[in-house]
Amino acid sequence: MNVLIRKEKAEDIDDIFKLIETAFQNQPYATHTEQFIVNALRASGELTLSLVATEQQKIIGQVAISPVTISSGATDWYGLGPISVLPERQHQGIGSLLMQAALNKLKQINAQGCILVGDPAFYHRFGFHTCPDLHYPNIAQEYVQVASFTEALPKGVVMFSEAFNATE
Repeated sequence: MNVLIRKEKAEDIDDIFKLIETAFQNQPYATHTEQFIVNALRASGELTLSLVATEQQKIIGQVAISPVTISSGATDWYGLGPISVLPERQHQGIGSLLMQAALNKLKQINAQGCILVGDPAFYHRFGFHTCPDLHYPNIAQEYVQVASFTEALPKGVVMFSEAFNATE
């Protein structure tokens, strides 16, 4: 496997859209709007980071990072997601490569940490854990995951961008 992780380029946008759509197509937990979310983040200027995994110049994975708002006023926190890998390439470590690269890039920009909504059994290996003082509306507490790059943990209600409501 010779996978390269790089920032997205303008010419990647259509391929990223198709990748995300395909990756979430048969996922029962998906909203099936994930590709629209990434486009809306990009259009609103809130796509802080979009990394793609390529192999032989074909995009096989992507991860999006965007700023989050926390009711306590804590700053420099980011949300991770969606993260996508082509179905036929899942369970081969590509998502892990994207996760590590995204977290490293966040550390480089002096982020306080990263928040996501996801399976704790999966994301624990990347340093994510539940945070009892952080809540996300209408999401069970155990799925709100935090990776802090400092000693400080966020408190309050976390809100992702309005772009996460995109449906087209």
